[in-house]
Amino acid sequence: MIPDAQQLLDRERRCRREGSGLRRGDLLGSWQLERIWNKGSLQPATLAASLLRGLAARLQLEPDASAPGEEGLRLVNSVRLGALEVRFDGVGRLQGRRPLLVFRFDRLRLLLAGRVLFERALPAPDPLRMPFFALIAARRAAAGELVPSKGVPLGWLAARGRGGGLALWLLEGADAAG
Repeated sequence: MIPDAQQLLDRERRCRREGSGLRRGDLLGSWQLERIWNKGSLQPATLAASLLRGLAARLQLEPDASAPGEEGLRLVNSVRLGALEVRFDGVGRLQGRRPLLVFRFDRLRLLLAGRVLFERALPAPDPLRMPFFALIAARRAAAGELVPSKGVPLGWLAARGRGGGLALWLLEGADAAG
């Protein structure tokens, strides 16, 4: 079941006290944006979320083999309209007990049917203003649940962004078993 805003806020309070226990392996996969809440609101930002879902807004997370330690991640944040895709590629790491997923995007790409039309390096953000997601909770379907019933996601991930908004992503099918 997908949690609502109040359930996520309750989890977030616990997470601030006790930490989420999330590790890199819990985050791996391709996550489609499902819902967003503006800072301080219990009502989803329906129009914005619908637009982003229509653009297939997606966050992909995979291990970063070039990063020291076991907390490094490669990130891709993208939107797609038909065969046209805007994609931000970058790196991140888990930090702290909660933990935070601190990241930066170093490359912007515009693709058409998988072919790069435009590519540009992005400047590094100010180290004191690095974007992050304060991870709240994640859930993956158990092995016996890999074929969910209608309306039951394969998994979900919730986090609060640097600007204070709350986001909920759903795990896409091929990544649920991971």
